[in-house]
Parts: sequence; structure tokens; C-alpha cells
Amino acid sequence: MTNAVAVIQRLHQHRAWVNENLLRAALGLSEQQLHQPFPIGQGSIWKSLVHLYAGEFVWLEALLGNDDPLVRGDLPRRIPGNQLGEGGIATLDELRQEWTQLEERWKRYLFELSQEALEQPVYKWSSATAQSRRFATSRTDVLLHVCTHAQYTTAQMVNMLRHVGVAKLPDTMLITLARQESAATPT
Repeated sequence: MTNAVAVIQRLHQHRAWVNENLLRAALGLSEQQLHQPFPIGQGSIWKSLVHLYAGEFVWLEALLGNDDPLVRGDLPRRIPGNQLGEGGIATLDELRQEWTQLEERWKRYLFELSQEALEQPVYKWSSATAQSRRFATSRTDVLLHVCTHAQYTTAQMVNMLRHVGVAKLPDTMLITLARQESAATPT
């Protein structure tokens, strides 16, 4: 029987694999396609990629004990008079580099995760409410949320990629990852 930690690690392995596939698909897009407005998700493929990265960043920080993390680019947006996004991630290459570093941090965190830690509370100030509020959520629920949030946003991005004319959409299904791994393993 597989334990809960192993299941969570597998879901996060899938999340990282999908992120790489999304980034690879985005590399073939023009700037116009990358920033084309859509009435779904975060409003564009670019904004959705940055949103995925930011979500993974803030939740890992919360899991590590930082209950009010700032993502690169947040501070200038919070200072009146500064332009939105100043100091933020500006290019796909920058995003890939930042995400690669973040994923290494996720791997270390997940490797050290224990069964006992899963029910511990994780504290984070909410960014989704008008009035700031600090919430406590079980570590299990935070870890699952990161994956389900990624799946939800990924589905929106695949739809956007389809609409900008990407012929070969990125693989996103866990079963595809499993079959690729199985094919790479000698029998």
C-alpha cells in the first residue's frame, strides 16, 4: 500500500512535469500569442504561467514558515506610483530560470516530508480577501491545493494554446507521465 507522503510526492512530480511541458509549448509562441488576451483564467498565457509560478512560490514559502511571502514583482505593485509588474519576471527565459530554482526547492521539501508533518497547520495571510486574514490549513490540504490549482490553471492554458493555434498541445495527463516512465524502464 502506498502511503500519503508518496501519493503527494507523485502528484507534485506530475505538477512539475506538466509545468515543463507548458513552458516548452510556450517557447514556440510569438510575443503576440503569449500575451493575447483571453476572457478565461488569468487573461493570457503569459499571465497564467506567471500565476502558476507565483502560486507555487507563495505556498512553498508558507509550508516553510513564511506566512506572508512576496513574489518577485509584488513589492513595486504595492508601492503607489510604481507601474504594475515593475521588478517582476519579464521574459520566458527568466520565468524558466526562476521556476527551475523553485522546483529544486520543492524537490528538497518533498523529499524531507514526513507522515507526521501532514496534519500540522500551515499559516498564510490570505491574498484573496478584501480584508487581510491569517488562515491555518493542514499541510496535507496545502500540498493538495497546489496540485489541484495547477491542474485547474493548466486546463485553462491548454484551451488558450488551442485558440492561438498550437497544433501539438502539451501532455498534461498523469497517465501519460506514467506510460513514459514505464517505456523508459527496461523490462
